[in-house]
Amino acid sequence: MTTSTVPPLPSDADLRRLVHFSTVDGRIWLADQRMLLVHAATFQALRREFLTSLGPAHTRRLLMRAGYASGARDAQLARQVRPHASIFEAFAVGPQLHMLEGAVRVTPQVFELDEAAGHFHGVFRWDHSWEAEVHLRDWGPQDEPVCWALLGYASGYTSTFFHRPALFKEVQCIACGEPHCLIEGRFAHEWPDAEQLARDYDSDSMLVRLDELQSQVEALRTQLQPADDQGPLLGTSRAFMDTVALLRKAAPTQVTVLLTGETGVGKERFARALHAMGPRADKPFVAVNCAALPADLIESELFGAEKGAYTGATATRVGRFERAHGGTLLLDELGELPLPAQAKLLRVLQQGEVERLGGTQARKVDVRVVAATNVDLEKAVEEGRFRRDLLYRLNVYPIRIPPLRERLEDIEPLAMHLLARYAAMHGKRVAGFTDRAISAMRQHAWPGNVRELENLVERGVILAAQDAPVDASMLFPPSATPAALTINASGALESETHGAQDTRLYDLMQASGLTLDGLEEALIREAVERAGGNLAAAARALGLTRPTLSYRLSRLQERPPCTP
Repeated sequence: MTTSTVPPLPSDADLRRLVHFSTVDGRIWLADQRMLLVHAATFQALRREFLTSLGPAHTRRLLMRAGYASGARDAQLARQVRPHASIFEAFAVGPQLHMLEGAVRVTPQVFELDEAAGHFHGVFRWDHSWEAEVHLRDWGPQDEPVCWALLGYASGYTSTFFHRPALFKEVQCIACGEPHCLIEGRFAHEWPDAEQLARDYDSDSMLVRLDELQSQVEALRTQLQPADDQGPLLGTSRAFMDTVALLRKAAPTQVTVLLTGETGVGKERFARALHAMGPRADKPFVAVNCAALPADLIESELFGAEKGAYTGATATRVGRFERAHGGTLLLDELGELPLPAQAKLLRVLQQGEVERLGGTQARKVDVRVVAATNVDLEKAVEEGRFRRDLLYRLNVYPIRIPPLRERLEDIEPLAMHLLARYAAMHGKRVAGFTDRAISAMRQHAWPGNVRELENLVERGVILAAQDAPVDASMLFPPSATPAALTINASGALESETHGAQDTRLYDLMQASGLTLDGLEEALIREAVERAGGNLAAAARALGLTRPTLSYRLSRLQERPPCTP
C-alpha cells in the first residue's frame, strides 16, 4: 500500500475510552497499563539533572532509549484497539496516543507502506513538543534537534507495530529556530546510515558498566540464596528471608527438620534446597508423598519388604529409607501417615535402622529426615490421629514456610520466572505482564499459593497473543471494573461505570425501538460484516463458538429482518 495523500487521523474516541482515572485507589490506567499524570516541570528538572550530570551525549541516548520503550509499549495496544481498521488507522494509534498523553501534536504528512517489499516512509510534523519547549527555556537556541525521548518513541512504536526495525530522524526542530519540528522515518535497512542511527539505542559505556556491576551483585546474591537442581529459591520479602535464614542454619547440621505451611507453598522445593546446601548434597534426595500411598503399602514403601512378605511380593523390595542412605528423605504430607506406620517411623528415627516387612535383620541407615505437612499436628495429636512422641521427635527444628499472601514483594519476580519457564516450554514469545495483571496478582489472596501462581501463569502464556503481554483477564476470570473517570471529547473527566453503560444501552434500545431479538440480530450481522464474512472471527468477537453462531444465523434467515 502506498499513500500519497495522507488521510485525516481517525477519531480518538476509542483511545479516550481506554483512559480511566480511578480516584478511589489513586491510579490512572491506559487500557491495562498504569500511567502517571506528572507536571512537565518535573520532567524538565529531571532532564536538566541528566544533562548536568551525564552530559548531552549520554542524556540524548538515555532519553531515546526511554522513549523507545514507551513507544514499544503503546504499539502493543494499536492492533488490539483497531483490529479491523485500515493499516493507517491502526498505525495512527501511536501518534494519537502521543497527543493524548500530552507529549506533542502530530500531523502526518507522508505515509508510504509496502510491507511485502519492505518499504516504509513516514514524515510527521510535530507542534508543541514538550521536550523542545523545556530545552529552550533551560539552554536557549540549539544547533541540533533536541526531541530525544519523542524521537525514540516514534522508532520504538513503529518497530514494534510492524515487527521489524524502523528508525526516525528529527530533520528540523523549534529549538533550532524552525517554526515546527519534523521527523522522517524508514525501515532500518532503507537508511544508508542505519548502523550509525541504531547506535543511538545502544547502551552507553557508563551505563553498561553499571549494568555489569548490578549483574555481579545479582550473581553474588544468587550464590547466597538456597538452591536445588531447579535453581535458586526466589524471594526478597522479610517473611521469605526469615525462612531462608532458618533453613541456612539447619543445613550443615543433621537435625530433623519439620516444614509446615499451607498447600502449594513449595515445601518440597525448600526441602530440596536444604539438601543442596548441606554436606549430603552429592547423595540421594528421595521424596515420598505419604498421602498418595495406599495404607497397606506404606510400610513396604518406606521400610522395604522381603520376598514373600505378603501376597504379591514376588521379589525383595528396597524401601525409601534404604534408597536415601547417606542422603535426605522427605516425608511429604506426614500428617496423613497411618498410626502403625508412625510407630515404626519413630523407631527408625530413634535407632537409625529399619527392618523390612517379613525380615528379621535390622539394617542401619544414615538418613537425614525432613518432614513436611499442611496439617496442624498438635490438633491431630488431640484428635488421636498422630502420635505425640513422634511429634516431639520431629518438632525439634520446625520451619514455617509463609503463604504467598505474606510475600507480596515476591509475587512479581516469581511470576516473571514462571513466565520465562512456560514461554520456553510452549515455544511462545510473551512480552511480560501488563501493569493491571501485576496489580491483580498482588491483590489476589492466593489460596493455592505458588502452585496456584504456576497454573495461572501457564494459562496466561497460552492465552496471550504472540509478542503481547499477559493481561489480568488471562489470569483471572473477568470481574466488575470499579467506578472510574474517563476523558470525553472536550478533554473533561466524566464518570463511566458498567452500570452507566448498561443504562445507556437500554436507553438506546428504547429510543430506536429495537427489541431484544432485534438487538441480537443487529449485533450478529455487524460482527459478521466487520469480520469480512469470517464466521470464526465473528464468533470470537461475540464470545460464541462457530457452530453456535451458524445456528443463530440460520434462525435469523428463517424470520423477517427486525426493523425499528
